[in-house]
Amino acid sequence: MFVKNMMIPKHECFTVQHNQTLKQALTQLEEHQIDGLPVLNGAKYVGVVTRYGIYENFFKSNQQRDDFLSTTTVNEVATHHDDFLEGGEVFEKTLLELKDFPLLAVVDSSGNFLGVVTRSDVLSAFESAFGVHRPGVRIAFTSVETEGRIARLSEIAHHFHEHIISLVTFDETDKLVRRIVMKVEKKDNIDKFTKKLEEHGFRILNIQEDE
Repeated sequence: MFVKNMMIPKHECFTVQHNQTLKQALTQLEEHQIDGLPVLNGAKYVGVVTRYGIYENFFKSNQQRDDFLSTTTVNEVATHHDDFLEGGEVFEKTLLELKDFPLLAVVDSSGNFLGVVTRSDVLSAFESAFGVHRPGVRIAFTSVETEGRIARLSEIAHHFHEHIISLVTFDETDKLVRRIVMKVEKKDNIDKFTKKLEEHGFRILNIQEDE
Protein backbone atom coordinates (compact mmCIF):
# COMPACT_ATOMS: atom_id res chain seq x y z
CA MET A 1 0.00 0.00 0.00
CA PHE A 2 1.20 3.47 -0.85
CA VAL A 3 0.80 6.65 1.19
CA LYS A 4 -1.56 8.11 -1.43
CA ASN A 5 -3.94 5.18 -0.89
CA MET A 6 -4.33 5.84 2.82
CA MET A 7 -4.00 9.61 3.18
CA ILE A 8 -6.86 11.81 4.32
CA PRO A 9 -7.57 14.11 1.32
CA LYS A 10 -7.33 17.86 1.82
CA HIS A 11 -11.09 18.44 1.60
CA GLU A 12 -11.48 16.25 4.71
CA CYS A 13 -8.59 17.81 6.63
CA PHE A 14 -8.57 20.52 9.25
CA THR A 15 -5.92 23.11 8.42
CA VAL A 16 -4.82 26.55 9.54
CA GLN A 17 -3.37 29.47 7.59
CA HIS A 18 0.14 30.62 8.50
CA ASN A 19 -0.95 34.09 9.65
CA GLN A 20 -3.69 32.92 12.00
CA THR A 21 -3.10 33.18 15.73
CA LEU A 22 -2.27 30.31 18.03
CA LYS A 23 -5.57 30.97 19.78
CA GLN A 24 -7.41 30.20 16.54
CA ALA A 25 -5.31 27.07 15.99
CA LEU A 26 -5.81 25.87 19.56
CA THR A 27 -9.56 26.35 19.22
CA GLN A 28 -9.53 24.00 16.22
CA LEU A 29 -7.33 21.46 17.97
CA GLU A 30 -9.62 21.36 20.99
CA GLU A 31 -12.87 21.47 18.99
CA HIS A 32 -11.89 18.52 16.80
CA GLN A 33 -9.88 16.69 19.48
CA ILE A 34 -6.79 16.36 17.32
CA ASP A 35 -3.10 16.84 18.08
CA GLY A 36 -1.84 18.68 15.01
CA LEU A 37 -2.82 20.90 12.07
CA PRO A 38 -1.10 21.38 8.71
CA VAL A 39 -0.12 25.03 8.24
CA LEU A 40 -0.78 26.51 4.81
CA ASN A 41 0.14 29.69 2.99
CA GLY A 42 -2.74 29.78 0.56
CA ALA A 43 -2.57 26.29 -0.94
CA LYS A 44 1.12 25.77 -0.13
CA TYR A 45 2.22 23.58 2.75
CA VAL A 46 4.56 25.40 5.17
CA GLY A 47 4.61 23.25 8.31
CA VAL A 48 2.65 21.69 11.15
CA VAL A 49 1.45 23.20 14.40
CA THR A 50 0.78 20.85 17.31
CA ARG A 51 -0.83 21.19 20.70
CA TYR A 52 2.49 20.16 22.26
CA GLY A 53 4.39 22.77 20.23
CA ILE A 54 2.02 25.56 21.24
CA TYR A 55 2.37 24.86 24.94
CA GLU A 56 6.11 24.26 24.72
CA ASN A 57 6.57 27.68 23.14
CA PHE A 58 4.22 29.27 25.65
CA PHE A 59 6.28 28.02 28.60
CA LYS A 60 9.42 29.49 27.02
CA SER A 61 7.80 32.83 26.18
CA ASN A 62 7.49 34.37 29.67
CA GLN A 63 4.19 35.88 28.54
CA GLN A 64 0.68 35.64 29.92
CA ARG A 65 -1.20 32.78 28.32
CA ASP A 66 -3.89 34.90 26.65
CA ASP A 67 -1.38 37.44 25.37
CA PHE A 68 0.84 34.75 23.93
CA LEU A 69 -2.00 32.91 22.18
CA SER A 70 -3.54 36.09 20.80
CA THR A 71 -0.38 37.77 19.50
CA THR A 72 1.69 34.82 18.22
CA THR A 73 1.00 33.52 14.72
CA VAL A 74 0.95 29.88 13.78
CA ASN A 75 3.91 30.34 11.46
CA GLU A 76 6.12 31.36 14.40
CA VAL A 77 5.84 27.96 16.11
CA ALA A 78 5.22 25.64 13.14
CA THR A 79 7.64 22.74 12.68
CA HIS A 80 8.32 20.08 10.03
CA HIS A 81 8.59 22.67 7.26
CA ASP A 82 10.70 20.31 5.16
CA ASP A 83 9.25 17.02 6.39
CA PHE A 84 6.44 15.83 4.14
CA LEU A 85 5.42 13.00 1.84
CA GLU A 86 4.66 12.99 -1.87
CA GLY A 87 2.27 10.03 -1.98
CA GLY A 88 4.43 7.44 -3.71
CA GLU A 89 6.09 6.17 -0.54
CA VAL A 90 5.13 2.75 0.85
CA PHE A 91 3.12 3.23 4.02
CA GLU A 92 5.32 1.14 6.34
CA LYS A 93 8.20 3.60 5.90
CA THR A 94 6.11 6.27 7.60
CA LEU A 95 5.83 4.38 10.89
CA LEU A 96 9.17 5.48 12.36
CA GLU A 97 8.62 9.06 11.24
CA LEU A 98 5.21 9.13 12.93
CA LYS A 99 6.32 7.32 16.09
CA ASP A 100 6.62 10.57 18.04
CA PHE A 101 4.61 12.91 15.81
CA PRO A 102 0.87 12.94 15.06
CA LEU A 103 0.83 13.54 11.29
CA LEU A 104 2.75 14.13 8.09
CA ALA A 105 1.52 16.26 5.20
CA VAL A 106 1.32 14.99 1.64
CA VAL A 107 2.19 17.53 -1.06
CA ASP A 108 2.55 17.61 -4.84
CA SER A 109 5.71 18.52 -6.76
CA SER A 110 4.89 22.23 -6.42
CA GLY A 111 4.43 22.05 -2.65
CA ASN A 112 0.65 22.29 -2.79
CA PHE A 113 -1.07 20.56 0.12
CA LEU A 114 -2.86 17.33 -0.85
CA GLY A 115 -3.72 15.76 2.49
CA VAL A 116 -2.27 14.11 5.57
CA VAL A 117 -1.27 10.73 6.91
CA THR A 118 -1.75 10.31 10.65
CA ARG A 119 -0.14 7.95 13.12
CA SER A 120 -3.56 6.37 13.63
CA ASP A 121 -3.89 5.70 9.87
CA VAL A 122 -0.55 3.89 9.75
CA LEU A 123 -1.31 1.77 12.81
CA SER A 124 -4.70 0.84 11.33
CA ALA A 125 -2.97 -0.23 8.12
CA PHE A 126 -0.61 -2.47 10.10
CA GLU A 127 -3.54 -3.96 11.98
CA SER A 128 -5.16 -4.75 8.64
CA ALA A 129 -1.94 -6.28 7.30
CA PHE A 130 -1.77 -8.59 10.33
CA GLY A 131 -5.50 -9.37 10.17
CA VAL A 132 -5.84 -8.22 13.78
CA HIS A 133 -9.61 -7.77 13.74
CA ARG A 134 -10.47 -10.91 11.79
CA PRO A 135 -11.03 -14.26 13.52
CA GLY A 136 -8.74 -17.08 12.50
CA VAL A 137 -5.74 -19.17 13.47
CA ARG A 138 -2.31 -17.54 13.70
CA ILE A 139 0.62 -19.86 12.98
CA ALA A 140 4.17 -18.75 13.74
CA PHE A 141 7.01 -20.78 12.25
CA THR A 142 10.53 -20.52 10.92
CA SER A 143 11.99 -21.50 7.60
CA VAL A 144 15.46 -21.80 6.17
CA GLU A 145 16.08 -18.81 3.92
CA THR A 146 16.23 -20.45 0.50
CA GLU A 147 14.78 -19.50 -2.86
CA GLY A 148 11.20 -20.64 -3.41
CA ARG A 149 10.22 -21.18 0.24
CA ILE A 150 7.30 -18.73 0.16
CA ALA A 151 6.13 -20.28 -3.11
CA ARG A 152 6.28 -23.72 -1.48
CA LEU A 153 4.32 -22.41 1.48
CA SER A 154 1.64 -21.09 -0.87
CA GLU A 155 1.45 -24.44 -2.65
CA ILE A 156 0.83 -26.27 0.63
CA ALA A 157 -1.81 -23.75 1.68
CA HIS A 158 -3.51 -24.10 -1.71
CA HIS A 159 -3.45 -27.90 -1.41
CA PHE A 160 -5.32 -27.69 1.90
CA HIS A 161 -7.67 -24.97 0.55
CA GLU A 162 -6.50 -22.61 3.27
CA HIS A 163 -7.73 -19.03 3.03
CA ILE A 164 -4.76 -16.86 4.03
CA ILE A 165 -5.87 -13.75 5.94
CA SER A 166 -2.36 -12.35 6.40
CA LEU A 167 1.24 -13.38 5.85
CA VAL A 168 4.14 -11.48 7.38
CA THR A 169 7.81 -12.41 7.42
CA PHE A 170 10.60 -11.26 9.73
CA ASP A 171 14.36 -11.61 9.51
CA GLU A 172 15.88 -13.65 12.29
CA THR A 173 19.27 -12.88 13.86
CA ASP A 174 20.56 -15.80 11.85
CA LYS A 175 20.37 -14.50 8.28
CA LEU A 176 19.79 -18.04 7.00
CA VAL A 177 16.52 -18.34 8.91
CA ARG A 178 13.30 -16.37 8.42
CA ARG A 179 10.38 -16.18 10.85
CA ILE A 180 6.93 -16.25 9.29
CA VAL A 181 3.53 -15.48 10.82
CA MET A 182 0.54 -16.68 8.83
CA LYS A 183 -3.09 -16.18 9.76
CA VAL A 184 -5.65 -18.48 8.14
CA GLU A 185 -9.36 -19.04 8.54
CA LYS A 186 -10.21 -21.59 11.22
CA LYS A 187 -10.85 -25.08 9.79
CA ASP A 188 -10.83 -28.64 11.07
CA ASN A 189 -7.66 -29.50 9.16
CA ILE A 190 -5.19 -27.21 10.96
CA ASP A 191 -3.35 -30.19 12.49
CA LYS A 192 -2.91 -31.84 9.09
CA PHE A 193 -1.89 -28.52 7.54
CA THR A 194 0.79 -27.79 10.16
CA LYS A 195 2.06 -31.38 10.00
CA LYS A 196 2.55 -30.99 6.25
CA LEU A 197 4.41 -27.74 6.84
CA GLU A 198 6.77 -29.52 9.23
CA GLU A 199 7.30 -32.31 6.72
CA HIS A 200 8.57 -29.69 4.31
CA GLY A 201 11.00 -28.16 6.76
CA PHE A 202 8.91 -25.39 8.32
CA ARG A 203 9.41 -25.45 12.10
CA ILE A 204 6.22 -24.55 13.97
CA LEU A 205 6.77 -22.17 16.89
CA ASN A 206 3.23 -21.36 18.00
CA ILE A 207 -0.39 -21.85 17.01
CA GLN A 208 -2.99 -19.47 18.42
CA GLU A 209 -6.65 -19.00 17.69
CA ASP A 210 -7.84 -15.39 17.47
CA GLU A 211 -11.51 -14.79 18.18
